[in-house]
Amino acid sequence: MPELPEVETTRRGIEPYIVGQDIATVTVRQPRLRWPIPADLPTLLCGGRISRVARRAKYLLLYLDQGVLILHLGMSGSLRILTRYQEPGKHDHLDIGFSNGIFLRLTDPRRFGAALWTDTDPDQHALLRNLGPEPLLEEFDGHYLYRQSRGRRVAVKQFIMDSHVVVGVGNIYANEALFAAGISPKRAAGRVSLARYQRLAHVIKEVLADAIAHGGTTLRDFLGSEGKPGYFQQELKVYGRGGKPCVICGGDLKEVRMGQRATVYCNQCQR
Repeated sequence: MPELPEVETTRRGIEPYIVGQDIATVTVRQPRLRWPIPADLPTLLCGGRISRVARRAKYLLLYLDQGVLILHLGMSGSLRILTRYQEPGKHDHLDIGFSNGIFLRLTDPRRFGAALWTDTDPDQHALLRNLGPEPLLEEFDGHYLYRQSRGRRVAVKQFIMDSHVVVGVGNIYANEALFAAGISPKRAAGRVSLARYQRLAHVIKEVLADAIAHGGTTLRDFLGSEGKPGYFQQELKVYGRGGKPCVICGGDLKEVRMGQRATVYCNQCQR
């Protein structure tokens, strides 16, 4: 599933091509995604101009004068820019054509994505209004995590992956951040000290920023055949390395399932 760095890379990739552009055509080939695409979406969008492209958690927000198009990539979706029309494939469900000849195409093989419309404040949309803070903003820090975690028995890995606590810390980056902070993913959230949460908040910001930076080196791929940035080209220290040597102590990394997700950690370096 695309995580926050991939969605932010997508935002940065499409933004230069569509901001300030007028929408000329909208083609919906498959309306049955995770939630149905509104039947009147072409009417709502055509003639509108994109004023900015934002991101909230894993949602992309395309702002027009008359409202906001909310896009989600689901489990396997992607957006790509086409400089000219190309015949759609089986999983190309939505095209937005602009007056400058550019097309924005949503591809979603598993159809868990979304294309929704709101003419009110998107932060108050049912999908967004109860989300936690963005992890890269100043308001997200160790003091915040410490306050939110008091009395919580849930494992700290599941705690930081809870979108009501903080958005965008998906499985890959939760594994990496906990390793960098030296915290066992199995430790109860309420039993992590303020000092350790300060360290964890700091490394969450570092890990996500590094992943975004790596994704940013592949923006040219938005003009390629697949339209996907090189999501995981960055060096991962634990995720996907179960049974391999820890890069710090050399011991074997452990892999378990937590919340139906692969969790990899070092028994020696993470407490």
